[in-house]
Amino acid sequence: MIKIRNWIHNFPSWLGQEDKMPWEIIRDLEELLKKRIKTLGKDYHIDNGVAVHKTAIVEQGVVLKGNIIISENCFIGANAYLRGPIFLGSTVKIGPGCEIKQSVILNDTATAHFNYVGNSIIGSKVNFEAGSICANHFNEREDKNIFVIFKDRLIDTKSKKFGSLVGDHCKIGANAVLSPGTLLEKDSIVKRLELVNQVNKKNRKKT
Repeated sequence: MIKIRNWIHNFPSWLGQEDKMPWEIIRDLEELLKKRIKTLGKDYHIDNGVAVHKTAIVEQGVVLKGNIIISENCFIGANAYLRGPIFLGSTVKIGPGCEIKQSVILNDTATAHFNYVGNSIIGSKVNFEAGSICANHFNEREDKNIFVIFKDRLIDTKSKKFGSLVGDHCKIGANAVLSPGTLLEKDSIVKRLELVNQVNKKNRKKT
């Protein structure tokens, strides 16, 4: 079992981290958000499944689709595109022109600009430099099932769309790519232009 609290210290309990794998949380995120939105108070403006805290700043040209929670003191830069289900913790910064899809991004994390984060769980105080990507799909493979490596075991997520689990305090350099199924431990550093591919095609053997 991958215990998300080993990656992310303050992972919200309402997301059910104790009994679910990361990709299962992403799979169930829409229903989890629908339930959570019903519990939110008057500090949120809620319209058509989108809940925005009154202290959050959403700049011009931002597109918000699906079920989304944007928590206190978040900043969403101009022309960003958020495709729910999405949960943004407090003081998250989404830079101009970023696209976020079906993801959890936690407190004090920042995406610079022109980033893509797909089907991922991102911890607190993570920094994405410009153009870095959490890819969520193997377009180039015939077998599109996504595997992760955990404690030298290859685990089949039984999903064709899962991005990354990124621990607290990680730093992702400009134009770096995290391939689908990436697990980054706390305090990891990914260099600029680096490709992280923990499960390559040659060594995909289930145990």
